[in-house]
Amino acid sequence: IGHKSGIEKRYIHLDAELISVHPEIIDKHLPSLETRVDIVATEVPKLAESAARKAIAEWGRPATDITHLIFSTYSGCRAPSADLQLASLLGLRPSVSRTILSLHGCSGGGRALQLAKEIAENNRGARVLVACSELTLICFSTPDESKIIGHGLFGDGAGAVIVGADPSADGECPLFEMVAASQTMIPGTEHTLGMQATSSGIDFHLSIQVPTLIKDNIHQCLLDAFRSVGNTDPNWNDLFWAVHPGGRAILDNIEDKLQLHPCKLAASRQVLSEYGNMSGATIAFVLDELRRRREKEQDIQQQPEWGVLLAFGPGVTIESIVLRNPL
Repeated sequence: IGHKSGIEKRYIHLDAELISVHPEIIDKHLPSLETRVDIVATEVPKLAESAARKAIAEWGRPATDITHLIFSTYSGCRAPSADLQLASLLGLRPSVSRTILSLHGCSGGGRALQLAKEIAENNRGARVLVACSELTLICFSTPDESKIIGHGLFGDGAGAVIVGADPSADGECPLFEMVAASQTMIPGTEHTLGMQATSSGIDFHLSIQVPTLIKDNIHQCLLDAFRSVGNTDPNWNDLFWAVHPGGRAILDNIEDKLQLHPCKLAASRQVLSEYGNMSGATIAFVLDELRRRREKEQDIQQQPEWGVLLAFGPGVTIESIVLRNPL
């Protein structure tokens, strides 16, 4: 499974020392939800803090200039939740407007970015910190035939992005413009991909049908997304692509369906190889990888102006965002 997945390495918080202290985590006959929630309640915000501080430092403005915070995670079942803890860790203003997105799974990053876009466009001067942080500890179980593929795909990680409208002239440099965004649920797929809290943690269900379902529906979703910006006949190979690498099969199916050149999904494949599937946080890594590749290109005029972001989650839900490269 590891050889076929396209994943070379992943990072996880769970280790032998933690298991020795909490053996109930790997014994499906013992309740462990409370133990898991206690651990992730501390560690998920800390992981998000690390990513957020990097984003804020690169942004170049003080954390107190952030007006809104959107936190996406499936790794939490407690209130006050991770958004409040992250705001405290970063020293955000008490008046910061917080939103927590729970259990959106792999589509959480795309959903959070769309929500941030809408907030920024409708609140003058808003600067929205989007943070996604995940620990697979919350859903880890002793591997068996029904779980082994998921255990081979998922890893831990956090990503952060700052979203705003009307960049200021004092140094703000936008990396990508989100021009239009949409969400589509594939009818009749509610039981194909989902999560459920149980006494032994979050039970994650992933059907082998998901890559095929995405393949069968992705073309129409993209056509609808680009029609909203006046492009009724897009050439898919003229775009840059930020696709959530939910797994190698998903990327292969999209590439095949749209007849994409191999280089188009190279950033997604690179992130999958280096980190695995970090659920909603992964899309921030893909955007960063695209940014690095763009900066290495010598001829700026040869870079695609238009692109698309795709993320997939429970439902089955497809998040689509039409992007523009501010050349």
